[in-house]
Amino acid sequence: MRQTPIPMDDSDRLVDEVARAALTRTAITIRGGKSKSFLGRAAPAQAVELDTRSHSGIVRYEPTELVITARCGTPISELAAALDAAGQTLPCEPPEFDGVATLGGAVASGISGPRRPWAGSMRDFVLGCRLITGTAKHLRFGGEVMKNVAGYDMARLAAGSFGCLGVLTEVSLKVLPKPRAARSVRLAINASEAMAELSNWRRSALPVTGACYMDGWLHVRLEGGEGSVASAIDRMGGDDLGMSFWANLREQCLPFFADPRPLWRLSLPNATALMPLPGDVLLDWGGAQRWLKSDASANAIRAIAQAVGGHAICYSPQAESENPFMPLPAPLMRLHQSLKARLDPRAIFNPGRMYADL
Repeated sequence: MRQTPIPMDDSDRLVDEVARAALTRTAITIRGGKSKSFLGRAAPAQAVELDTRSHSGIVRYEPTELVITARCGTPISELAAALDAAGQTLPCEPPEFDGVATLGGAVASGISGPRRPWAGSMRDFVLGCRLITGTAKHLRFGGEVMKNVAGYDMARLAAGSFGCLGVLTEVSLKVLPKPRAARSVRLAINASEAMAELSNWRRSALPVTGACYMDGWLHVRLEGGEGSVASAIDRMGGDDLGMSFWANLREQCLPFFADPRPLWRLSLPNATALMPLPGDVLLDWGGAQRWLKSDASANAIRAIAQAVGGHAICYSPQAESENPFMPLPAPLMRLHQSLKARLDPRAIFNPGRMYADL
């Protein structure tokens, strides 16, 4: 019989530790499972670690409401198991990274899986949150319905902020029923043909929820009603592909990711044409996300992404002086700095994790 983890409310300790750090202006490194520590610059040597894993557990979950609320230290795997038992899922597919990834880290990093272009990003499913600010105030933002937003939509601003704005302690997420039918196939075609087929299927509104091109194969996942999935399979053809492929892609466990060269993620506008890249490439999100294994310089890779209106992030550990994130335009940087000053006036949260001035 499956044991249900006991929920743990450790918010008082988290608030107290933030208050002490604010008083002494001590930098804080916020950590959960450390599954995404490779993203961002290293913490200052004098920073103290704030471990959120003891603040865990599902706070509220009523499947009929399609909303789940859990504490930040809750493993994503625990959340997924509870949803699966009720026939539901978090459609943006955040990676579990061997079961250590936490809800707080998933939201703070904003990483979404293969279904993202068809279902939405992590940010799209965040309804509300609780956040400890840099002045040790434990605030609640948003709620458990989509329309409950006033002032800053902090619940969504926190998604992708990498802990630079505050300590997430609790998050409410919109969830959806699992699809009634799911099939996966692969087709042996070249990359240009794959992009053309994906465009045709998009116009035909086929129930595609995953599209990855790798090593001469287009891998496609279809989800929805039994009739629509069966009809799409008849139209596409191809060989049956196990559903585990998509979990391996989400968790970066495919052979492609074992290459020792630095890993880059290029996020590009939909329908961006194929273009030469300096290394080996895996196309995900129907081509909108391109994983690149390359020894090319950061400037060269970012220039390629920027030329087509996209951006590039390095997913491999960087030297302390380097930044895996693309530089922000000056107006956007000023907006980030203004928001940081309001929520973290003493700049104690993950200083420099994303940018030197944040």
